[in-house]
Amino acid sequence: MKTTLNCILCCAAVAVLAGCGNNAAKKAEAEAAAEQARADSVAAAQKEQKVMDKLNQLPEEPVFDIVTNMGTIKVRLYRNTPLHRDNFAKLALSGYYDKVLFHRVIRGFMIQTGDPLSKDPANKARFGTGGPDYTIPAEFVPEYKHKKGALAAARRGDAVNPFKESSGSQFYIVQDAGTCAQLDGAYTVFGETISGLEIVDKIAGVETDGRDCPLEDVKIITITLDENI
Repeated sequence: MKTTLNCILCCAAVAVLAGCGNNAAKKAEAEAAAEQARADSVAAAQKEQKVMDKLNQLPEEPVFDIVTNMGTIKVRLYRNTPLHRDNFAKLALSGYYDKVLFHRVIRGFMIQTGDPLSKDPANKARFGTGGPDYTIPAEFVPEYKHKKGALAAARRGDAVNPFKESSGSQFYIVQDAGTCAQLDGAYTVFGETISGLEIVDKIAGVETDGRDCPLEDVKIITITLDENI
């Protein structure tokens, strides 16, 4: 009887010690997770502050390098489309466009990108539908035409978007001015290519599927501010 009782007591003691050990481990894990969350929050706040500092120092017509896996397209943003200029700058500086694909490419027309869903191939059926949870009011400026290399905002169709508000992140670059002229006054042009038109042509020339999506990924590696101009 004593032996049995001793065994029961020993097992209970072991169980208590094990429980204490598990509780201590869980507490340590929770503290580590909380500390990591605090560190991530501080890092995010610091990153956001750096972005805001750069935004506050931008020239009226900033120049950005759209660095792709097929070359770099250098674009200048227009001062007379400030809402689109500032939105593009903020997204670019925050890394929003990093690893986004050119998901719609039509030779003899334009090349389109800026959908964050395109970062994940599992979303392919939904490419072209993603973006932040806001739109940008149209900024039509008569002298800003769909010339070759023009940078313009994509948007939803008139039936669901009567005010022609722009997508919060998707944009396209004109490859052929003639076929894109029909878009003047209907889609906001907010910048132009100042270097890299050959890269626009190169991207426009890739093979695509039935939905105009390149068969091989054409990707934005990053978009950086050119501080030398």
